[in-house]
Amino acid sequence: MADSQAELMRTLHDEHAAALWAYALRLTAGDRGRAEDVVQETLLRAWRSPHVLDRAGSARSWLFTVARRIVIDDWRTARSRREVPVAELPGTSRYVAEDDETERTMTAFLVAEALDRLSVPHREVVVECYYRGMSVAEAAGRLSIPEGTVKSRLHYALRALRLAMEELGVTT
Repeated sequence: MADSQAELMRTLHDEHAAALWAYALRLTAGDRGRAEDVVQETLLRAWRSPHVLDRAGSARSWLFTVARRIVIDDWRTARSRREVPVAELPGTSRYVAEDDETERTMTAFLVAEALDRLSVPHREVVVECYYRGMSVAEAAGRLSIPEGTVKSRLHYALRALRLAMEELGVTT
């Protein structure tokens, strides 16, 4: 391993391993061994794909997304061998506490990053209609554009937002 790669992995571990382990621990319902395996596999995938870590600010979200997918893949593999009650699905209350601040923070971070990828006109209509709760008519008045333009921009903005979220590893 080159010195720069080793340094990148040390930095990545130092900055994110504790939070990633806590997240994996919640996803695995407190199973410390499985959580450690998830973290190890996540960091191994980061080592194999260092190009995804070059984007500023997205390393943690990428790591959390990979960890979540590893747990889901493990769950799916286990499910193929046996039947699992719905209450045991990753993301349910057994795995994620209702007041899970980390999950809310990660979701907010991913949405903010996806919104930043939109053009300014598209971002404005999404913010007005979805975050400020304005109707199309109210948003049109506030932005000084026709209602039809607001509807059109919302349509294309939501398509672009969905694509941006998929690029960030969020699936619906």
